[in-house]
Amino acid sequence: MRRGLLLILSSPSGAGKSTLARRLMSWDRTIRFSVSATTRQPRPGEEDGREYYFRSREVFETMVKTGEMLEHAEVFGNLYGSPKGPVEAAMKEGRDTLFDIDWQGGQQIRNSSLGRDVVSIFVLPPSIAELESRLRGRAQDSDEVIAGRMAKSRDEISHWAEYDYVIVNRDIDTAFNELTTILQAERLKRDRQPDLSEFVRTLNTEFASR
Repeated sequence: MRRGLLLILSSPSGAGKSTLARRLMSWDRTIRFSVSATTRQPRPGEEDGREYYFRSREVFETMVKTGEMLEHAEVFGNLYGSPKGPVEAAMKEGRDTLFDIDWQGGQQIRNSSLGRDVVSIFVLPPSIAELESRLRGRAQDSDEVIAGRMAKSRDEISHWAEYDYVIVNRDIDTAFNELTTILQAERLKRDRQPDLSEFVRTLNTEFASR
């Protein structure tokens, strides 16, 4: 059985990261989506362990101090982070974990104790004009919010070179094919298949018995 890997997807808002993540989860249902922990209060209909792991600030900060968080950040007064335990359990089962996070979270995970199992992918838009068009096409945000997202995008895009792979999302189907190709190639890497040495020994035994 191979070790599971940690697949990090990052992009500026509107580049298609979330769409690719949803399609990947449907394409391979063994992939586990990383559920974040947060100190914010649950909203109506949210369940602990499904949308988020809801934790008090005290418990969350203790998890950070004891190394139980792969990454964490404070956003608008609430703490958010990725618990290590469920990820390690999935890895032992040979299941991959998908992270839909920004470059800062990705950087923390790459620098964590599980960093050698990370495959990081950055998704770029085909142009800045197209990025803005996609944000406006959602019809969800005000002009002010869109302007804020566009301003943040420049900083996010500046970190593209920190990633293992970069996908330019000109077409969502092509981008998805590239994503699955990356994942399949990474799964076949020699060091992700711990049983290969024993398999080759078996082959050599067969040679000796001929």
